[in-house]
Amino acid sequence: MATVWSGCSTSCGSFGQELPPRGSRSGRDSTRFRRRSGGRSRVDARHIQAPSPAMVTAGACVCRAAPCLLESEVSGKEDAEVAVWGVDGEPHGAAGHDGGKRRGLRRRPVRPLAVVEKGGVSVPPAIAAELDRKSEHGGLRLHFLEEKDEELLSRRLIKLSQSNKVRSATELFDSMRASGLQPSAHACNSLLACFVRRSSLADAMRMFEFMKGKGMATGHTYTLILKAVASNGGYASALEMFNEIEEDENSKKNVDVIVYNTMISVCGRAKDWMLVQRLWRRLKENSLSGTLLTYDLLVSIFVQCGQCELAIAAYQEMIQNGLDPSEDIMKAIIASCTKEGNWEFALSTFSRMLSAGMKPNTILFNSLINALGKAGQDELAFRMYHLLTSSGFKPDQYTWSALLSALYKSGRCWDVLELFQGIKAKHPTLLNDHLYNIALMSCERLGQWEHGLQLLWMMEKSGVKISVVSYNHVIGACEVASKPKVALEVYRRMISQRCSPDTFTYLSVIRACIWGSLWNEVEDILEEVAPDSSIYNAVIHGLCLRGKIGMANEVYAKMRSIGLVPDGKTRAFMLQHIATD
Repeated sequence: MATVWSGCSTSCGSFGQELPPRGSRSGRDSTRFRRRSGGRSRVDARHIQAPSPAMVTAGACVCRAAPCLLESEVSGKEDAEVAVWGVDGEPHGAAGHDGGKRRGLRRRPVRPLAVVEKGGVSVPPAIAAELDRKSEHGGLRLHFLEEKDEELLSRRLIKLSQSNKVRSATELFDSMRASGLQPSAHACNSLLACFVRRSSLADAMRMFEFMKGKGMATGHTYTLILKAVASNGGYASALEMFNEIEEDENSKKNVDVIVYNTMISVCGRAKDWMLVQRLWRRLKENSLSGTLLTYDLLVSIFVQCGQCELAIAAYQEMIQNGLDPSEDIMKAIIASCTKEGNWEFALSTFSRMLSAGMKPNTILFNSLINALGKAGQDELAFRMYHLLTSSGFKPDQYTWSALLSALYKSGRCWDVLELFQGIKAKHPTLLNDHLYNIALMSCERLGQWEHGLQLLWMMEKSGVKISVVSYNHVIGACEVASKPKVALEVYRRMISQRCSPDTFTYLSVIRACIWGSLWNEVEDILEEVAPDSSIYNAVIHGLCLRGKIGMANEVYAKMRSIGLVPDGKTRAFMLQHIATD
């Protein structure tokens, strides 16, 4: 049970009685304590200081038994009842008695003060409004503070706020205000942070307005209230408040880079990169220099939003300002550059990362190898691979995929097949459908239909899922090698495996059949294919080139009858042959 104030707090209530005048007999007996047999003197109410006029407030109650004494430690739970300490220092129960074991200072029934409206002590309207307001923490109590040291009370308020004892902290704050004492800016910020942590937005706003009115608001104050508003009303509400703060000349001088960081973070969570860019520009316009956290936020947000150029610009500005980028910033820049194909800047950032003693991971190596491979820089890609292995990392599926793609992109299809065989021999467990497909693409380009069939058979045997793309590559290799019958066999195998052909499958097998003079097969495939303009156009082109004009006319008539529109090349072929005839 809390022992912050000893026997000094009273619950607010609606009582109609007033305190008796000082020295009156009616109040004398109720505030006098009889001495014990040891000869202790009596304590008279006349020796107790009367409450200050600031405490005579509507709805406020004060303790008539003894002045408030702040204890040196804050412990225990907040409770509606507070333990009362006896004369000899032993605690008594909340009811004010010790079961008859000892006599000491006991809590007496408290009669609250009523407001004196006429002929009495006047109450400042601001204080009355503050005390009359309804807090989110229920009915609070005011305490008559014997301690008048604002610095000491402010430290006590900070300790209560940091302990998240929001009720006790609020009571102490209100009591200080009612006694005409001013808490420090640090104490107010601590209580404001406590309200924010407890999601008490109404109390947080009241504290913010109080600090703003007293000219006590600091950059930390604005940071706390903007976070609270963003959590409850969204980033748009926080941005509106931030704009109002910047427009106020008195408040603008307290807006520092930390406040800007808060708003950049709030807008970044909403993925609004345009607002983030605007805040970044306003930060520079106000002659404020970004911190490492500022650029961390900027780079991270721009990368997540796909704004590679802005991310690189923020990174370069950070370097110009003499700030050392963190490992996370460099990794984000490299990842963004590799996505955009800016492999040169990614490579320079990687070199800077190594010079700073940072150790890249496998993901970063794979990203660079992939970017270099897409750019046709296969030699640099293999240098990066050797650097990966020398750094103690083992290549994974993504590493091999990036290397095979680099070789294929450079037109080194035989090297692709050779590297694939090496992977199969040394790392068979790493083979997947993507690696097989890169090898099949090389077979298609080289016309290696036999090798393609072997790879297809290996895929079936090892249980790797064969997609329509894999079958298309093998059929394409048969087309390049002028093996129409083999292409038809692969096509039928594909259908038997319940793999649905796509447009590319039909186009490849029909072209192979036309150049192999398999006219009946062409007609059969056309009967199986759903109406598709691209397929009919390809058939008419092939028939016209092979001199099958009559068959081309039949296909053209069927095409028009089912409502398909021929392309310009098809119409040109048909007009040319009609004019010739």
